[in-house]
Amino acid sequence: MINSKIAGLGYYVPDRVVSNDELSQMMDTSNEWIIERTGIEQRRYGQRNKETTTTMGARAAEVAMQRAGVDKSEIDFIIFATLSPDYFFPGCGVLLQRELGMTKSEAPALDVRNQCSGFLYGLSIADQFIRTGQYKNILLVGAEMHSMGLDYTTRGRNVTVIFGDGAGAVVLQPSESPGILRTCLHADGTHAEELAFINPGAHGGYHLGVERFGYPEQEFGGIFLTEKMWTEQDYYPNMNGQLVFKTAVTKFPEVIMEALTKEGLKPSDINMLIPHQANLRISQFVQRQLGLKDEQVWNNIQRYGNTTAASVPIALTEAWEAGKINKGDLVCLAAFGSGFTWGSALIRWQI
Repeated sequence: MINSKIAGLGYYVPDRVVSNDELSQMMDTSNEWIIERTGIEQRRYGQRNKETTTTMGARAAEVAMQRAGVDKSEIDFIIFATLSPDYFFPGCGVLLQRELGMTKSEAPALDVRNQCSGFLYGLSIADQFIRTGQYKNILLVGAEMHSMGLDYTTRGRNVTVIFGDGAGAVVLQPSESPGILRTCLHADGTHAEELAFINPGAHGGYHLGVERFGYPEQEFGGIFLTEKMWTEQDYYPNMNGQLVFKTAVTKFPEVIMEALTKEGLKPSDINMLIPHQANLRISQFVQRQLGLKDEQVWNNIQRYGNTTAASVPIALTEAWEAGKINKGDLVCLAAFGSGFTWGSALIRWQI
């Protein structure tokens, strides 16, 4: 039986450090306010017009491939998870291929748009492709450049203070012994608009704006903008923080326990839990629910903020580099985010 394993991993974060105090110069907030609600002390922002989601993903991918001992010509499938692509289309998968000079192989490239859960969805896809023998060296990247699309006024502070830029990547390969033991994925679109970037979108404010909310529309160059969207700048990400928090602290433990139960394991068997870095308070709540010790959970949201699809691979790489994950350890990954989508993965570490 063919199994899959993580053979190499890497991450990249921009040089620019943005503190809470710096944000407080742009909006009505403070270092204390942000830390109390999120645990975040600083985040990284990419260089405008010099760095993109794709270029950051490429830097992380280069490290992952080097550590896996594979040349770029050996990569036979690319999966790129992001909610902040360079273009609306084409996706970052083919842009990454070009950035890394991998176009000669004509390896397929797949883009995953599952936001905070994107990396886990991509991991599950890669795992299945390797188990079936379809591919042997899969490059999976999670990258985000949030800083280019945030509202830096007091109106947008609840969202803006949370997010940062960065990228993480892994290379997956076949293995004779179990590596990725199980992935569990879920979605529920009931509250899709409660954590979303809606306008301007393909619906142009028409279906939701007119039929649902009754807003009149105006057409500008083929894009429909409602009066509400224009006057209130309703074209930034929005989040119902209380609903997201309440749902996340329920779904995180549930999906982790689902994977453990199906493998005949319990929380105490986990050597390292890598939760999506959504909010330090969420991670701490989940840790208490599962009865895990501090040394069993890796959090880095204090330094990087929420990097969405990049947060799990960045944290995973950091924990491994710090010697907190060793061969034979049971590693659990978990994420919850926009959609709502959520998932978990159990990995028997092999490097």
